[in-house]
Amino acid sequence: MWKKIGKIAATSAGVILVVVLLRSCVATPYLIPSSGMENSLYCGERILVNKWSYGLRVPLMKLWGYHRWAESPVHKDDILVFNNPANLSQPVIDRKEVFISRCLGVPGDTLLVDSLFSAVSSEKIAPDQKFLYTYPRRKEPQLDSLLAILSIHSNRLLGQDTVKNVRSFSRYEHYLLEQALGCNNWIEPLDKEDSIEKLKPLIIPGKGKAVRVYPWNMTLLRNTLVLHEHKQAEVKSDTLYVEGKPVQHCYFTKDYYWVEANNPINLSDSRLFGFVPKDHIIGKAALIWFSKEQGKGLFEDYRWKRMWKAVK
Repeated sequence: MWKKIGKIAATSAGVILVVVLLRSCVATPYLIPSSGMENSLYCGERILVNKWSYGLRVPLMKLWGYHRWAESPVHKDDILVFNNPANLSQPVIDRKEVFISRCLGVPGDTLLVDSLFSAVSSEKIAPDQKFLYTYPRRKEPQLDSLLAILSIHSNRLLGQDTVKNVRSFSRYEHYLLEQALGCNNWIEPLDKEDSIEKLKPLIIPGKGKAVRVYPWNMTLLRNTLVLHEHKQAEVKSDTLYVEGKPVQHCYFTKDYYWVEANNPINLSDSRLFGFVPKDHIIGKAALIWFSKEQGKGLFEDYRWKRMWKAVK
């Protein structure tokens, strides 16, 4: 009897060990917490994150520090899962909360950004990124009918005043609505796109590369130096001082990335916390293994066609 109990215990321990190793070293599940990545990923979906996409980040960083096995490059348009780079209360990187966003810039890239640090170059924006549009409040029932006809789902009202309502659409969704409404199109962009003269070139820092300091990127560079390069840096009288000396260029010891959510109203991305260092990247969102409309019954509204599909 004791032999049987011992075999059962050994088998159970083996299964637990395999599960722990798979989660730590191969892939880990992740719940999509918000609508920030629609239409690529929907709130409540569960995905698998491939930890080997950019090389395995060795777990238990509190003991070993940062090491990555079989390192490989991050690519633009990849959907990254990473630890929050702005968490000041947790010194251990792999214990910080987990975020997800699309990579728009890799080391050495130059992005055109507006005054809110949103990347606006059409070559850098994901095709399903959302933009804000307004329309007359009295057109609400007609818009709801159009959305149903065109199969544009999960598009809730984001705001309103006495005259207009606000919703977000991707460029393709807006194109479908334009085609349906024809010349009588009453859906308009909330803000006109900034002119090219107002856009600023944002260079993504890379290891050993110099980045020019300008008044508009000074605070961003200062925060990166303090948070991730562990240098003493401060801004005085429109000048950046690093280790007590005024500088016109900054140098970095890590590779950094610029990430943004698909939905512009979601600011849990680089517009809020700046550059993401590579040591904060866990892996690439790889596979949707569960998808279901939130707030529905146990046996209702499963998105069967999205399950076991690659994340794009």
